[in-house]
Amino acid sequence: MNVRSTDFRVEEGDQVKLDKWPTAVEPIYKSKKQYQKLLSDHVTQLSALQQLLYASNRYAILLICQVFSYKHPSAMELQHDFLWRTTRDLPERGRIGIFNRSYYEEVLIVRVHPEILHSEGIGGGSLDEKTVWESRFRSIVGLERHLHLNGTRIVKFYLHLSKDEQRKRFLQRIDEPNKNWKFSLADIEERKFWKRYMSAFEECLSATSTREAPWYVVPADDKENARLIVSQIILDTLNGLEMAYPEVSAERRQELQSIRERLIKGDLD
Repeated sequence: MNVRSTDFRVEEGDQVKLDKWPTAVEPIYKSKKQYQKLLSDHVTQLSALQQLLYASNRYAILLICQVFSYKHPSAMELQHDFLWRTTRDLPERGRIGIFNRSYYEEVLIVRVHPEILHSEGIGGGSLDEKTVWESRFRSIVGLERHLHLNGTRIVKFYLHLSKDEQRKRFLQRIDEPNKNWKFSLADIEERKFWKRYMSAFEECLSATSTREAPWYVVPADDKENARLIVSQIILDTLNGLEMAYPEVSAERRQELQSIRERLIKGDLD
């Protein structure tokens, strides 16, 4: 299977129904050995492109991965607007930033648990919740367009996991002692709200996947396959940028050659 990024991309204006998107697809790899080679190849390419990204100093890359791992906002976060926490940590040009927790929690976990709005001083019975979510979607789209215009390329991944696969992974974390640390009772509690989360995700993906900052729905039941799909999408994004190493003037090359000769002679020791 060849990975085509567009197969997983939510186009702007699409009305997402997650039950129509697969949680598993034909594996890209035919064996563990081939998987390791493909992943290694992707890592090598990403390393080279990351160096080019840094040297060209024109773009920043922000990767947002939304998975079933939710945390309530801290007391300090509740005192600020919902975009505050993550905008503090945006990558500068030449860098790649990865958000596992992002402002999208504010239209997902907060939507499933609207009582959090009360802690934020919003929606205390006088404000229509529908207005809150529509307003936040507009704010997110506006922020991401602003970032795009200023050189940040945003790629958002929704790791599409089936409920059955999530159950298997929870059991694995209980049954294998070295994975016990990964198990959280909070995740089990959130599992009870699966349908609400699916509904919240569908509306979120539909409202915030844009040409400038697309969502990709990645089949995630097969972890290895998901890694290869995600890394290929990142490669495609980087390869689509206009990047080049800074040109070196003739004077600078002459200066470097002079320094080289002095280093060889040991004059700079």
